[in-house]
Amino acid sequence: MLQRERPKVVIKADLLPSVTVASTIGMAGIPIGWLWAQLAPPRQAVITSDGKPTPVDMESWHSFDALVIFALLLLGAGLVLGTLTWLLRERRGPVVMLAAVAGSLLSGWLGMLMGRAFLGDEYAVSGRPKIGDVITLAPEISSSWVIIMQPLAVALVYAVLAAWNGRDDLGRRLA
Repeated sequence: MLQRERPKVVIKADLLPSVTVASTIGMAGIPIGWLWAQLAPPRQAVITSDGKPTPVDMESWHSFDALVIFALLLLGAGLVLGTLTWLLRERRGPVVMLAAVAGSLLSGWLGMLMGRAFLGDEYAVSGRPKIGDVITLAPEISSSWVIIMQPLAVALVYAVLAAWNGRDDLGRRLA
């Protein structure tokens, strides 16, 4: 009975490309943050007697909206970036997949930071508001756990494509 030799996992040759994959995917957080800053809805609030802003009816839902918009942007980016990472045929394997997941985590974190930075002073209150004044509050991401959406999407897409591929070497060799 003829047995084929199973291909070994390539680690050393994939380390440098993995750093490139992780850093490139990590930079995707910049446009994600900008897009979130453009799409996330601000909240209207009324200044109460204690001087703190209280959301106007139904406006408090916009904080959830901002979180979900960011989560969906990360999910979409994860699906696209997981597929693009799989298309790096000569580098397919666990090393590049882990780099893509790490880069996606970096991308989500960077997207949170850059989203706030792109908002800047757009919603700054000029002067001291009086009781009863309606002010506009900047959108915010209320939970940092949302950044795991992109790495989960990248890992899921890469795993599905690896399972769908019937080759032992994941198609690394062209012949």
